[in-house]
Amino acid sequence: MADTTLGVAVIGTGFGQKIHIPGLQAHHRTKVVAVQHRDIAKAQQVADAHQIPHACATVEEIVALPDVQAVSISTPPFLHYEQAKIVLQAGKHLLLEKPTTLTVEEARVLQSIAHQTGAVTALDFEFRFVPAWMRLSELLAEGFVGQKRLIKIDWLVSGRADPNRPWNWYARKDQGGGALGAVGSHIFDYIAWLFGPVQRLSARLTTSIPTRPDPVTGTPQPVTADDTAMIALELADGTPVQVTLSAATYQGRGHWVEVYGDRGTLVLGSDHQTDYVHGFKLWAAPADEPLTEVEIPDRLQFPQVYPDGRLAPFIRVVDQWVKGIDEGRSLTPSLPEGIASQLLMDLTHQSNETGTWVNVPT
Repeated sequence: MADTTLGVAVIGTGFGQKIHIPGLQAHHRTKVVAVQHRDIAKAQQVADAHQIPHACATVEEIVALPDVQAVSISTPPFLHYEQAKIVLQAGKHLLLEKPTTLTVEEARVLQSIAHQTGAVTALDFEFRFVPAWMRLSELLAEGFVGQKRLIKIDWLVSGRADPNRPWNWYARKDQGGGALGAVGSHIFDYIAWLFGPVQRLSARLTTSIPTRPDPVTGTPQPVTADDTAMIALELADGTPVQVTLSAATYQGRGHWVEVYGDRGTLVLGSDHQTDYVHGFKLWAAPADEPLTEVEIPDRLQFPQVYPDGRLAPFIRVVDQWVKGIDEGRSLTPSLPEGIASQLLMDLTHQSNETGTWVNVPT
């Protein structure tokens, strides 16, 4: 199958139009053959704009198309479970946006269906494919920091700092909105990738902007989803991890990961406020020496970069998905990584609601 083109349908036209459609069209092995939106006129408009042959109003229509072998889903989280279930039950391969679902139970059902039908899955955890992050992973694996003493993660941006930004699903906890779902899902995935499993956590979620204007009437609507989170975690090896994330911080410092050990320190960061992939640099220091910037080797660099920083790593996610389809098995990151991230999100909500430390089941 290595030379065949994969016919892919895209469900979701927001992030779908920004990243999924151009990314899948840029990849040499995938062809976007259909797009879905519940409003068929909107679906047709997107299809015409991107030269996509089929426009559909339902997921059932998408999976019934004979030239659709695979589907990417980039809709809001509350739609993921039902849409992905239809895709997987039809035996179509699935590329799913994060957060995976609304609960870990839903995510496990999807994994079970994928196992039954043989569908190959992928999750869009794109930090695993960003050059500076890949080099950080290598240096950690080589033991650069030695025994870890402390990991500190800050993700402080201003995307939702303006209280006049309109109310939508993102403002609703019951629809999977909030900063925890948007960026905490990434953090939980890369903690597992870079540092290993978490054994317990304690979290406090807050909503600093309690209402937002209805996009049609302008009437204030209640915000039930978090925009800020403080999470303390303890890894299975005992290392403490402190996470502070907020989407409501004007001039927030951006996204930083600091790793302190007995042999050295690694710091990865970007102060970019609007593009969460652009601008990452990596610094390293052996114990008691100053931090110096690490040169990222050519072998890890993107073959091409784009104005939107999310596009190049997304294309690498697609590449991993296609390789998995060629091999007949899901490659990392796929639904098991989505389940692991979703479990930690669920436990974060549980800790916030109970005000207690929560153990992570093994």
